[in-house]
Amino acid sequence: MRNVRASLLVVVLTGLVMAAAQPALAQTTTLTMSSWVSPQHHLTGVVLQGWANEVEKATSGRVKLQMLPKHPSAPPGTFDAVRDGLVDVSYVTASYTPARHILPLMAELPGAGETALINSVAYSRIHWKYFDKVGEYKGVKLLGVFTHGPGQMFTKRSVAGINDIQGLKIRTGGGVAEAVAKALGTSAFVKPAPESYELLSSGVADGVFFPLESIVSFKLETVLEQATLFPGGMYSSAFGFFMNEDKWNKLPKQDQEAIAKLSGEHIARLAGASWDEADRKGMEALKKSGVKIVNANPAFVAEVQKRSAPIIDDWITKAKAKGVDAPKVLAEFRDELKKVAAGK
Repeated sequence: MRNVRASLLVVVLTGLVMAAAQPALAQTTTLTMSSWVSPQHHLTGVVLQGWANEVEKATSGRVKLQMLPKHPSAPPGTFDAVRDGLVDVSYVTASYTPARHILPLMAELPGAGETALINSVAYSRIHWKYFDKVGEYKGVKLLGVFTHGPGQMFTKRSVAGINDIQGLKIRTGGGVAEAVAKALGTSAFVKPAPESYELLSSGVADGVFFPLESIVSFKLETVLEQATLFPGGMYSSAFGFFMNEDKWNKLPKQDQEAIAKLSGEHIARLAGASWDEADRKGMEALKKSGVKIVNANPAFVAEVQKRSAPIIDDWITKAKAKGVDAPKVLAEFRDELKKVAAGK
């Protein structure tokens, strides 16, 4: 009888111990994630979802990310949406918030990296070395920064030089792209990328500033006549990828450490490589669509560089006001571009 009672006691105690341990073993955190471009866009399907899969694997399933069916705000309001908890993880381009995010505009200046990967990695290194401590992303947990590929000019008419674009209504995403478009003499305006097809097809816009990828992503090849390409692009767009700070702080330390290993330059490389592949597909689609692809002639390139110089000077002035040694940092960024291009 004593043996039976002892055995029962062992069983009961073992059950209690296992029951107590079970919640800790089974505890998972589900974070919401959203994108303001379509599910078919590589930024949603490859970058965000790919990163989410990496996080789930790295945390052994303890952290999962659930994509919301609809973005909870207009694209420019994404930073506030994440900060205020409307969604846990998302991204925004500094072009949409140039008054708040001044330093990232460095990566948007004309003639940066020849590819999204080069520009993204170089920018990421400069950001974490110089910009992060300034606190322009204060209020959220910044996970990574990256850029899209070289921004080019797409129009509904033939363009051979600077005189051909005077007064054209050009949709841009804001920031440096808008400044460049205005400096070239166009009637530039700012609208979110997903509205571009309607703007072009209705005649509200005569052209757009975009990377090659976006022409296909937003189905614009049917309403455009010409793509005018510039070495290194006329601009780029710098993105910040971030998490709600409270949600980050509530994650167990081991999960924070696992996510940290998938942040920083890892995100820059993931997004940059994805964008380069999307740009490659964009070029293929443009060639098949019949859109005329023209490399800007040297005189046109020189005119863009000349008219863009004050934009670079303006960024330097604003960055200095933030306490950044802007000329030094910009020179280092350009050196970093060369290093990344050389595989370093």
